[in-house]
Formats: sequence, structure tokens, C-alpha cells
Amino acid sequence: MKFIDEVSIDVKAGDGGNGLSSFRRLKNIPKGGPDGGDGGNGGNIIFRSVNNLNTLSKFRFQRKFNAQNGKRGGSQNKTGSDGQDLIIEVPCGTILYDLETKNSIADLVNDQDELLICKGGRGGFGNLRYKSSTNRSPTKFTEGKNGESLNIGLELRLLADIGLLGKPNAGKSSLVRAVSSAKPKVADYAFTTLHPSLGVVDYSENSSFVISDIPGLIAGASKGVGLGIQFLKHLSRTKVIVQIVDIYNKTSKEIIEEVKELTLELEDFDSELIHKVKWLALNKIDLVDAEKLEALRNELESQFKGDLYIYCVSAAKKNGTQQLMRDIGEFMEPSND
Repeated sequence: MKFIDEVSIDVKAGDGGNGLSSFRRLKNIPKGGPDGGDGGNGGNIIFRSVNNLNTLSKFRFQRKFNAQNGKRGGSQNKTGSDGQDLIIEVPCGTILYDLETKNSIADLVNDQDELLICKGGRGGFGNLRYKSSTNRSPTKFTEGKNGESLNIGLELRLLADIGLLGKPNAGKSSLVRAVSSAKPKVADYAFTTLHPSLGVVDYSENSSFVISDIPGLIAGASKGVGLGIQFLKHLSRTKVIVQIVDIYNKTSKEIIEEVKELTLELEDFDSELIHKVKWLALNKIDLVDAEKLEALRNELESQFKGDLYIYCVSAAKKNGTQQLMRDIGEFMEPSND
């Protein structure tokens, strides 16, 4: 299924039904009288977030949504039936905003969150409403009101506890595969990840968290270069961001520059996200000499001076990955908030 995380749609609540102007025509009621009923109210537009959706792809081909109109009033003072509400289901984590004003309307985070976004029009009055002591045979009736309408933007931001940040082919997808049952695409070329992948990590017997990778970042990503920019927003909901660096055939200087470059791109996109960067995973240690690895780790710890928790892992061989996940999970437990 194609991952879609931004769409625009037009929604319109139902119009109210018209009132009716009519008179009784019964032989046992010789004087008759007005008996036109009111129109029914139009249906509302309601958004509901649900757990069983993880993409906005169903909106690719349908962009207009209309609730049912109210029915016209009937004779014998019968009120027209109300229009049925239209409930539009979206994934948890969907933000709704008005495309005209760009103002945020709602953030539907939890399962079964609901928002009435467009109210249906009120039904019109039948002529019976206008009967009085001075007007016993009114013909006046009113038309139903139009339902509200909006041009809505939907933006999905994935709900993950841990976000993985790195350059193309750093091993983000491999790490997700190593620590969860998710199976994102892995290959030996850049940009194999074209959309975020979510996985559930059971870091202890009774505890788990959700981990997500995003497409690899390259220089200028925060300005729109490459694939990463459109997915950087997903990191805004994470509690912790883990940077991943491929250390194979790289000097300590190159690795330090890569970490700084990733940090700069993140800061340029949203400076608040920097506070979530606490972990650095040095990946592909199975391809590096043990003595060189130890010297590299010591140099990085000296460079970042406690700002980052540094771990050496091999996502492909699953070396050190479980310890990394366990330590992150324990860090996020309530006592450490």
C-alpha cells in the first residue's frame, strides 16, 4: 500500500430539507387547515481516528465528501427525516487544518477521537408553524439552511516513541528489522526507504515501545533536498531520536562531521527536536577492527562529552541491538520522565 501522509479534501455537511406548505383535505374535517411539516436537518461531517489505519492512501482517489441532505417535510404535519451523519475515519496522529486560513483545527491522536467539523443545515419550517389566531390559513414555509463546508488539509504524523535518523544506507531499516517484527525493505543501495516503517520493540517481558525509521537525509534536506524533508515532521511526535551512522571505511573526523550534519539539518527544520537527540548508534561494527572501534568510541565520547549516549551495534548481525533497545526503553519509563 502506498504511503500517503498529506492530502486535501472538500467536505460538506448536508443541507436541511425544505418545509412544506399544504392543507388537510379530509371529508370528515370540513374546515381543513394547514398541516405542512418541517424539513429534516442535514447530516453532519464527523472525523474519527482509528488504530487500524496507518496511511491516508484512501483519500488519493476520493477528495469530495458530502453528508446526506435532510428530507422535505410532509403533509399531516410529518417532519422530514434527518440526513445521516458522514463519519470519515483517519489514522491516529492525523492533524486537520483549514487550507484557506492554514489554521490548525484538531489533532486526532487517540483511538476513537471524534470531531464534528461541519454541521448540517437546519430544516425549514412548514406552514403549520405559521398558523395563528389572525392567520388561520398560512401558505408561508421556509427552505432548509445550507450545510457547512470546508476545504480541509489532512497531515499524518506517525505515532512512534523512537525515531531513527541517519543518512541513506546507514542501517535504519536494518535496525528496525533486527529489533522488531517489521520488515522494511533493506538493500545495498541508497534510498531503499521511501516511506517510514513502524515496528514494536518488546524491550522487556512486559514493556514495549514503537520505533520508526524515516528516509535517509542528505545535505540540504531541511531545505527540501532529497527524500527526508517530507518525513522529518514525523519526528515531532517521538520521545527520543536516535542518530545512526555507518562507520565502515570512515575516519573519526568523517563520523563526527556526519553527526554534526545530521544535527544541523534537524535543527534547521525544527530547533525543538534537538532536545530529543540523546542517542548515537555506530552501525556496522562487524566490519571494523575491534582495536580501531575502541579508539573511535573513546574519541567520540570525548568529542560529545556526555551529550550523547554512544552505542556500537551491528544491525545486520544483531550485535548490541537488544542492549540499545533495553537501555532506551528503561530511559523512557515514567520514573525517568
